[in-house]
Amino acid sequence: MSDTLIRSATPVRRPRVAWRFVVVAAIVVVAAVGVLTWDVPGAPGSRGFWIAVSLRAVSLGTIALVACCQASATVLFHTGTANRILTPSIMGFDALYVVMQTALVFFFGSAALSATDGLLKVAIQSVLMVGFATLLYGWLFAGPRGNLHVMLLVGVVLGVGFGSLSTVMQRLLTPSDFDILSARLFGNLSNSDAGYLPWGALVATAVLVVVWRMRHRLDVLALGREASINLGVSYRREVTVILVLVAVLISVSTTLVGPMTFFGFLVATLAYQLAGSAQHRIVLPFAVLLGMAILLVGYFVLRHVFYAAGMLSVIIEFVGGVFFLVFLLRKGAL
Repeated sequence: MSDTLIRSATPVRRPRVAWRFVVVAAIVVVAAVGVLTWDVPGAPGSRGFWIAVSLRAVSLGTIALVACCQASATVLFHTGTANRILTPSIMGFDALYVVMQTALVFFFGSAALSATDGLLKVAIQSVLMVGFATLLYGWLFAGPRGNLHVMLLVGVVLGVGFGSLSTVMQRLLTPSDFDILSARLFGNLSNSDAGYLPWGALVATAVLVVVWRMRHRLDVLALGREASINLGVSYRREVTVILVLVAVLISVSTTLVGPMTFFGFLVATLAYQLAGSAQHRIVLPFAVLLGMAILLVGYFVLRHVFYAAGMLSVIIEFVGGVFFLVFLLRKGAL
């Protein structure tokens, strides 16, 4: 009954949406081929050519994984909170990552960053972030007096607290340690570790399979709390599951490339406008494709035109922040 209700309440202009989907997919394919093969030293098919392509494939895989995680997590977070202005960073995920990195340098020195690099460190960071989110959701939302707005407010307060703690520790670092830490805290798609990708992709794929299987329930949740309960959906349980899945996706993305606050919001908002539907079976793939297109085109232009591929995340965050402010001001003016 819920599928019929959603389809009748949300008409889809299929030809136009299909063409948009094809265009974005074509941009992704062309940009991916350009990232892999443009200006590669050596003749095509030679050993040197394939070595260079394999090295670039690491960046390509990182871009695809980050786009999937950030886009899907933001769309899920919007559905769970019934608010398209919020982003997952409001729950303090990025601030928690920053305080963990800062504490590592503060207590053990900058050499500890490289000495502890590896899957164990990534796994510990991810477990801490997901555990923090699960405890927060279970304590504030799953109880008899659980309230989503109170949970979001506590997440904001904790994020500010983590940020203040990080600032205090950073002020006490030596200039050299602070420089090394600052480089780690800026997301960089060019310097990702190939050893992290298979594990990150495995976790993200498992989460996305779960998300795709619950896409119809997500459509019902998007109708609001009262409508969801009336249609037989266990609202608290479903929202708690959504928020835990968001925490897993954000932890994978953050541990790979660092914090990205506004990228997911930018991609999700564009997907809502271009997909022409509120159904998650359309919005989620569209958001992922848009995320990949933005990152791939930006990476290609900055790497081969301006020779500044390391600035991609900084520029995207700046554009996403401006887009967020414009969107917020327009909503407030309506």
